[in-house]
Amino acid sequence: MTPEVERRQPPVDPRLWRYATASRSFFVVIALLALAQAAVVVGFAFLTTRAIVDATAGRALSGTLLALAAVVLLRSALSLAREGVAARASARVESQLRTALLDGITRLGPGWTATRSTAQLALIAGRGLHALEPYVGRYLPQLVQTAIATPVILAVMWSADAVSGLTVLLTLPLIPIFMVLIGLATRTVQRRQWDTLSRLATRFSETVQGLATLTVFGRQHRASDAIDRVTDDYRRETMTVLRVSFLSGFALEFLASISVAIVAVTIGFRLLDGSLTLGVGLFVLLLAPEAFLPLRQVGVQFHASSEGVAATRDVFAVLDEAAAVSGSTTSAAPLGDAPHELRMEAVRVRDLPPVELGARSGEIVLIEGPSGSGKSSLLHALLGSAPATGRIELDGTDVRTLPPSRWLAWAGQRPGLAAGSVASNLSLGDADMPRETIAEALALVGLADLDPQQVLGVQGAGLSGGQAQRVAVARALARHLRGHAPVLALDEPSAALDAAAEEHLWRSLRAIADAGALILLVSHRVSARAIADRVVRLTATEVPV
Repeated sequence: MTPEVERRQPPVDPRLWRYATASRSFFVVIALLALAQAAVVVGFAFLTTRAIVDATAGRALSGTLLALAAVVLLRSALSLAREGVAARASARVESQLRTALLDGITRLGPGWTATRSTAQLALIAGRGLHALEPYVGRYLPQLVQTAIATPVILAVMWSADAVSGLTVLLTLPLIPIFMVLIGLATRTVQRRQWDTLSRLATRFSETVQGLATLTVFGRQHRASDAIDRVTDDYRRETMTVLRVSFLSGFALEFLASISVAIVAVTIGFRLLDGSLTLGVGLFVLLLAPEAFLPLRQVGVQFHASSEGVAATRDVFAVLDEAAAVSGSTTSAAPLGDAPHELRMEAVRVRDLPPVELGARSGEIVLIEGPSGSGKSSLLHALLGSAPATGRIELDGTDVRTLPPSRWLAWAGQRPGLAAGSVASNLSLGDADMPRETIAEALALVGLADLDPQQVLGVQGAGLSGGQAQRVAVARALARHLRGHAPVLALDEPSAALDAAAEEHLWRSLRAIADAGALILLVSHRVSARAIADRVVRLTATEVPV
């Protein structure tokens, strides 16, 4: 976000109301509580003044003290109620925004996420949204409290003593002016801190993923040094944020103290010359700090919530981009077992030659070509994770309007297994998958002896490369067996297999196709031609017409 846009950012981003509906009722409840708290503050000042005046006059204090005790209890109860409402609202807002963020990322699709740092997205969805608690639970209630309580207290002071009311009215704007100036500085340094944290998360994630390669080439220390540098940058940015926060807190407290002192001095002089009664003077003097307190607390809570404010900009940017995506997807219900036809017309991925392809249920289409010819990219275009031009239709419907989970099963060159059992990996996205289907899918890829309850580590640790690849293929086959995917896209499924395991897999794929599946198979293996109904060969460079 550019500095110009940041300066125009309102105190409350209106997108919060649009994307988190829980914030709407929250503002209403907080406003009512703020009004009640303002009334209690006035009542406390009035009763305290009355008790002191009655004590100096020798009058009975029992009734006044009981009323004062009731007001104190009511003030505590209102503060407790505000804290409870704010805590529940911040939890609901955080949950709604996280759900909206995940839905937005899903709507944008894998093509969008392929161009983003997954570590940064995880940081936004995790720590970023968790940092909303100070923003929603403290800053926004205090902002509402200031907008309501300050005018009410100022009006009461003016009605009691116009001179004191005018003094507060003239000195009060100094605090917002300094808050705006300090807020701009805070927003800038906080944004730098958040960006540095995002870079740190991305760098750490990339280093961990490539640690084995870095170690082999003796570059692990250089990667560690890079993380140290970014960490040091984050430390410096954090200290800058704290320094600005402390300085701003001092400035706000100093201005508020000077303003209250001016009111106190004027009241003291007028009490001495008899132009002001003790009751009025004491009442106004008790209200003066309360008139400045909400504004001071807004400044304090703004600094406490600045990280959440920085994170919401990234969240809202994703949600705005998702809302701007044209078109809508149809229902996510599976397409069923009826015969299907997949057609690609003039499909071009990047600057590669256009591809023409047609396939029907019951067929295996083998896609061949040299490295760099776009075989894998063509399958990624089906998934939506690679931008492509031309038409890709399933039964006459543009596949870009269909969720891939509705019609496509996928096994890529990377198995993409997660920590957990083999069965949980096969049933990904289908919690009700029967054990029989899992066992059948494993048998089809030659892993009948593999225990479905075997627990795997991160990225399928615990299996050999060939086993992990076959488990990924079994996951795609299990989706098809469940009727969720009439089309299977398999990218080099036998790359890590020996001849016997490959032959078993080819027989299984041929049987699956004969039973009605439509299979797009990318393979360099010559043996794949034996099971293919048609071969489509891609070229690495476009051939002139």
